Amino acid sequence: MSVTETIVAIQAGPKGPEIGAFFDFDGTLIDGFSALAYFTDKLRRRELGLREAADIIRTALRRDMNEREFDAFFAKNVAGWAGHPEDKLIELWSRLFRDTIAGWTFPEAWQLVKAHQKMGHTVAIASSATRYQVAPIAEELGIEHVLCTRVMVRDGKLTGGVDGMTLWGNGKARAVRDFAESHGISLAQSYGYANGNEDIAFLKTVRHATAVNPKPALVAATQREGWNVLRFAPRRKPSLAMRARSAGAYGALAAASLSGFAYALTMGKKRQAAEWVSARGSDAILAVAGIKVDVAGGQHLWAHRPCVFMFNHQSIADGYVLLTLLRQGITGIEAMQPAIDRLRRGMSVVIPPEGTRSVSPRLGHFKKGGFHIAMQAGVPIVPVVLRNTYAVLPRHSLLFRPGTVQICVLPPIDVTAWEVENLDRHIADVRALFQRTLDDHADPVASN
Repeated sequence: MSVTETIVAIQAGPKGPEIGAFFDFDGTLIDGFSALAYFTDKLRRRELGLREAADIIRTALRRDMNEREFDAFFAKNVAGWAGHPEDKLIELWSRLFRDTIAGWTFPEAWQLVKAHQKMGHTVAIASSATRYQVAPIAEELGIEHVLCTRVMVRDGKLTGGVDGMTLWGNGKARAVRDFAESHGISLAQSYGYANGNEDIAFLKTVRHATAVNPKPALVAATQREGWNVLRFAPRRKPSLAMRARSAGAYGALAAASLSGFAYALTMGKKRQAAEWVSARGSDAILAVAGIKVDVAGGQHLWAHRPCVFMFNHQSIADGYVLLTLLRQGITGIEAMQPAIDRLRRGMSVVIPPEGTRSVSPRLGHFKKGGFHIAMQAGVPIVPVVLRNTYAVLPRHSLLFRPGTVQICVLPPIDVTAWEVENLDRHIADVRALFQRTLDDHADPVASN
């Protein structure tokens, strides 16, 4: 089954919190092992020797590790945390997620999580990793329940010991069964997703088991058990085709920029040249990168100008997509008064109300600046909801992945009757509109 077929099957099944959906973390929600980001960071800061790092990574990637060996490996590494303040460890893993691990998140896994949440299922992450590693992605995905290996903490500091069993192999299976019993979950109707050979016991606890990018022993188990298999496109290691497409895309942008520069020198029309470069360059870079743009509500891109176009900001790719759609007569965010002046002269303003790119497809907090600009200029707000730009160009990457970006341009929002004292409520309503549109839109998946 494909991801789309799997989501359709989920939607056709029963709803309610008595249905569980359990997701492994490393290799299932993210491409690879979160510990790799941790050890790479230590190595970069010269807190880890090359030989020690190689030994740790080699042990972590072993395919035939048994539970006793994993327990020893885990205990050895946790012992190195002895005396560390817990809040510093929380801060460290939050940074690693924001700077590195978030870019490894599988968009396909994100869609599966959201499909289960929409059905009202009880979604949980079940991982042998610590809560410090898992908590950032759980928060980003809106997952309340985390089953993980616990470490001992005393007076706000780690002792270097493990609290109870590790959630590896049979330990994870026991944790899932215990959680299901305590939360009234029917495992006979529940779902499980994992990638490792050690996860076979865990997957056997649920009715609907899915192997994600399975390792060899898990492949054999899927054939014996008749489990679903999903293959997610890699996120950490770009293919040669991706590198070639990306190089070609940036080359096309450069060629368009040179043509626009020559036009500006010849004709002296700097504004027209800049708009030509922006639109044609974006057309070229998306076409060469293999990114298609599917637009609903395209009539609202032109019918209400001047206006404030607001978009959810997921990726650098957002800019190219917006420029290929809006074409001309627009300007980016700037100081409030110049933006208001430009709107009054007939030029539209493009603003991400979140203020900056999010680390994932999750919708962030909306700031007030763009709303004040629309109110003072007396122009409507046109919401432009972007979906899947994160998948085609993730944060901290310059390499494009082919795929389809979905755009939903919503009808204009009249702000002429808004009052400042009610602005928080209006902003909350607009954010809710974005969220509903994101939730109700179709589910394309970027592919290599």
